[in-house]
Amino acid sequence: MRTARKTQNDIPDIMIITGLSGSGMTSAINAFEDLGYFCVDNMPLTLLPTFARLVRAGEDESGRIDRAALVISFREGRFLSDFAKQLKELRKRDLVVSVLFFEASGEILARRFSETRRPHPAERGKGLPDAIRTEREAMKPVRALADEVVDTSEHTVHSLRKLLLDRFSPRGEAVPLRVQVLSFGHRFGAPREMELLFDVRHLPNPFFVQELRRLTGADRRVVRYLKDQPEVEETVRRFTELLYYLLPQYQREGKSYLTVGVGCTGGRHRSVMVANELTKRLRHAGFDAQAVHRDMRKTVMTRPRKPAARKK
Repeated sequence: MRTARKTQNDIPDIMIITGLSGSGMTSAINAFEDLGYFCVDNMPLTLLPTFARLVRAGEDESGRIDRAALVISFREGRFLSDFAKQLKELRKRDLVVSVLFFEASGEILARRFSETRRPHPAERGKGLPDAIRTEREAMKPVRALADEVVDTSEHTVHSLRKLLLDRFSPRGEAVPLRVQVLSFGHRFGAPREMELLFDVRHLPNPFFVQELRRLTGADRRVVRYLKDQPEVEETVRRFTELLYYLLPQYQREGKSYLTVGVGCTGGRHRSVMVANELTKRLRHAGFDAQAVHRDMRKTVMTRPRKPAARKK
């Protein structure tokens, strides 16, 4: 990252993200969203003055936006001719406005467009290399106005994200990690998006206790039954200790969302109770944790399924 000049402070009220197509602007806006910025992709320049009136850092008023990140790309028709004028007007509004310009080598940009098979916005029928050169040349005046220039040639999506989170996190704070503890039943299939998976089918199953069968793991009677089993407390304790160790590691790497799956057979009893208990302990330790129960309300099977008839 090359710094062209300093803004009034480290954290801008409005961050304008621009640069060459394929250089990482989408990844950048996602990172700023995780930092708490109000994000708008492909903002028309004509709307900048109106939008700026909503941004007043430090004011806690309805309808106000503390910090905003805007992507303005080459696709914006009046972008090149009006950008300098609009930027000057924006900075007259007593706002700290920073321009972050992304670029990469021609070879890298060509490879990225080839992989995504998307047309380049500067394509004139002369091929991808010509389109990249055309855009680079046209964007030189905008690049000259940038406060910081980021060359993403050697960056992956993950390393670029970490760079931006480390650089623009307010007052050096770590990015908050939101943890979803998701209970589910293996009978209905495992969730697709999980970073961690705990299986609790080894625990005693309340389904086989007649008076508990139709209840859920959120019911105090089911909770009491499970907590009376020594292996349940041991399992929850070990899961909790592992999470206490792993979550700060994920947070250090810039992870902002993490899903912990807890699965039992039907997703109604054991996984629900364990997910709730893990969530309670994580919150007590200061983590932003929430329990979600995917299959808790699904129909309870009261009789075992009949085996398929054998063919003679």
